[in-house]
Amino acid sequence: MSRFRRKSFSALLTVAAAAGLVAGVATAPVATADAETTQASVGKVVGYFTEWGVYDRNYHVKNIETSGSASKLTHINYAFGNVTNGGCAIGDAYADYQKTYDAAGSVDGVADTWDQPVAGSFNQLKKLKAKHPGLKVIWSFGGWTWSGGFGQAAQNPAAFADSCYNLVNDPRWAGVFDGIDIDWEYPNACGLSCDSSGAAAYKNLMGALRAKFGSQLVTSAITADGTDGGKIDAADYAGAAQYVDWYNVMTYDYFGAFAAQGPTAPHSPLTSYDGIPTAGFYSDAAIQKLKGKGVPAGKLLLGIGFYGRGWTGVTQDAPGGTATGAAPAKYEPGIEDYKVLKTSCPSTGTVAGTAYARCGNDWWSYDTPSTIGGKVDYAKQQGLGGAMFWELSGDTTDGELIGAVAK
Repeated sequence: MSRFRRKSFSALLTVAAAAGLVAGVATAPVATADAETTQASVGKVVGYFTEWGVYDRNYHVKNIETSGSASKLTHINYAFGNVTNGGCAIGDAYADYQKTYDAAGSVDGVADTWDQPVAGSFNQLKKLKAKHPGLKVIWSFGGWTWSGGFGQAAQNPAAFADSCYNLVNDPRWAGVFDGIDIDWEYPNACGLSCDSSGAAAYKNLMGALRAKFGSQLVTSAITADGTDGGKIDAADYAGAAQYVDWYNVMTYDYFGAFAAQGPTAPHSPLTSYDGIPTAGFYSDAAIQKLKGKGVPAGKLLLGIGFYGRGWTGVTQDAPGGTATGAAPAKYEPGIEDYKVLKTSCPSTGTVAGTAYARCGNDWWSYDTPSTIGGKVDYAKQQGLGGAMFWELSGDTTDGELIGAVAK
């Protein structure tokens, strides 16, 4: 995925060579004023749209419409803006607002002109919102690759907030964005790089953003490390909760071929199970830990991955087998979209509320419409605010997974 690696949304606490993945949120197909219906039935359905998806993946804003996902989404997170020099910055100017679309590629069937001031995905998102008036779009900053800039940003939260506000609300793309999402991986802990800004830095940064953005949305993707003394304990997520509309809890990427020899394990287990490689690396552990710290359940969105993680050199069907490395995949070894795995390696079993499959020597774990249904039921039972997923292009062309989220 060129330099834009997927964000790694989980707490890869003890993994020395953590691989980056992405965060996600949800999209789905339904009918026209369904944004309100979805919100009432399952809470928020938040899906990530990646700016780099318009290249090799050939996934554009129009695909959100043609898949039926737009009518099932309540919010789209546009990923990612950069965090550099203490402020927010454009991630990819060409994809964001320069790329022109012909009539066939445009959401409304109207071609861009060579001289219009804003084209690209920003303009297409504005057209998508015009077709779905209840749909909100949030600009997400950071992610696995660009979280290294948050340490400097935290040294002057007010200046960071000013920079981000001015960029998100730039008059050139007025009406596109309804707020900001912060994906800091991870405050006072290690992701692709390590941060030592202190336990209070995250709360201070989010407080400055809320003060500047006022009534606009302020959300954040956060770690799902449920271990004792892990990443949730490293920063004041409870104290910052007063400033956010909700948290996108990255309850995926717990296990994967970044541990090349295994043991094989589902990357997004909902619950614990006998033989889980790391205690506390499962979704319910993170949710209960956050609730126990005082984060309101209604401000927590359960994270769902629209992709799988896999190993090769595996001879055992059940989880816990040894491996020799990452399973082959199109964009990054060990990571593959659901839309591919659905047919290339169909599910052969379930464990801890998610699915797995062994095909020859390859072993994959991923969520299916059925396991997503179980996770949505869990979110309802826990009183959570909804679900988010990473990311839209991993779904089938008819929005099979988002349909399960928003059902």
